[in-house]
Amino acid sequence: MNAPAVPGLPGATSNNMGGARSRRSEFPVSLQFLDRWSPRAFTDEPISEPDLMGILEAARWAPSNSNAQPWRFAYSMRGDTFWPQYLGLLNDNNRRWADKAAALVVILSSRFIVAPNGEASVSRTHSFDAGCAWGYLALQAHLSGWAAHCMAGFDMERTRGALGVPPAFVVEAIVAVGRQGTIDKLPLNLRARELPSQRRPLQDSVSAGRFRGT
Repeated sequence: MNAPAVPGLPGATSNNMGGARSRRSEFPVSLQFLDRWSPRAFTDEPISEPDLMGILEAARWAPSNSNAQPWRFAYSMRGDTFWPQYLGLLNDNNRRWADKAAALVVILSSRFIVAPNGEASVSRTHSFDAGCAWGYLALQAHLSGWAAHCMAGFDMERTRGALGVPPAFVVEAIVAVGRQGTIDKLPLNLRARELPSQRRPLQDSVSAGRFRGT
């Protein structure tokens, strides 16, 4: 059976950033994978709760080991009573640009898989599965006209305490969601970095048979 035609043929480029920089795929992929990236510049535009829930709905449909669905999400939208607390969890570098985001979403994962009979066992894949949910979230944000930027630069223990996260859950990341803005919204030292990142060649990540790589 012939594979269906998709945009992003070898030699095709993404037009993200209005042509300021492009990405090129080595093999055919949908352009959604090339066009999605993680900007830091956001406008002040708020996001409605239904729009945010639509983005999280996509994350809900990510695959997971035994369909355990270990991901959990806690969120604050700019202007609500939780916003100063959520913003305060970020490190200084991230707080300087994330304050323009429309929402901050904390991604958590459960350390355990609970069987239908109620028995719990340790999950080896909870972080892996939550990472897949983040990927779905990021793509849906992009397809919906929003942008999402995932951050590891925050105080994990303060987040656990501030949100009342029990020991059975891991705090994985915090995601800023907002409408992409222009680079003049950023501090001067971040403007040169406001470009879609490239990827190493596919051959450097893939090996047939035995593992090859560093």
